[in-house]
Amino acid sequence: MGKKIHINCDLGEGGEFDAELMPLISACNIACGGHAGNLESMHRTVRLAMEYDVEIGAHPSYPDRENFGRNPMEMSREDLKLSIEGQILSLKQIAESEGGKLSHVKLHGALYNDAAKDEEIARIIVECLEDLEGDFKLFVPLKSKFSEVAMGKFDLVFEAFADRNYNQDYSLVSRSEKDALITEKEEVFEHVFSIFNFEKIRTKSGEEIRGNADTFCVHSDTPSSVEIIKFLHKKLAEKGIRVKHS
Repeated sequence: MGKKIHINCDLGEGGEFDAELMPLISACNIACGGHAGNLESMHRTVRLAMEYDVEIGAHPSYPDRENFGRNPMEMSREDLKLSIEGQILSLKQIAESEGGKLSHVKLHGALYNDAAKDEEIARIIVECLEDLEGDFKLFVPLKSKFSEVAMGKFDLVFEAFADRNYNQDYSLVSRSEKDALITEKEEVFEHVFSIFNFEKIRTKSGEEIRGNADTFCVHSDTPSSVEIIKFLHKKLAEKGIRVKHS
């Protein structure tokens, strides 16, 4: 049968490649109104995911459409919980109305990064998710506060980024730095294969850190995202590895 790799993509964010990307991935994380997305786009993306048997995930964020959820926000505990709960429930209800189900939750942007390093924010998010009492998995960053707080409370799916560079502390290189993104398809493959096969992540400084991921994210707003994922399919297949579908 060979090995299988799990690839996820953030979709329903207003990008132009969703329909091309969906058949190529294992799971989608659907924007649910915080940084992008609305009822129409959620319905459309859920239907597309079901057509191609792709796992449906909620992709909540700070409620900051102006900055695409990529800037940290000061919010009270209660306001943050209400916002995240509302976003996830919207997507969950839409998925169920279309005959599907919510498979997982993955945070977006600044909220993802903040929950990775700030234990208090991680606890707020986990409390919110526990209140929802859903049967869903959590996509979490490697070596993060979020994974520590959520451990034992949810099934965790450890995520690495196919198209992002890492610092030695397992954080992502800031998008404000020129080498934050990996855009060449050959480099993306080498990065993914190193983590998948050898559990090694080459950092921005050139050193290696240990990392074992259950899923790999390719960002849909990268202009060459379709080309990158098709290339990954081809190169991984040559190594006897195929992309998993649910």
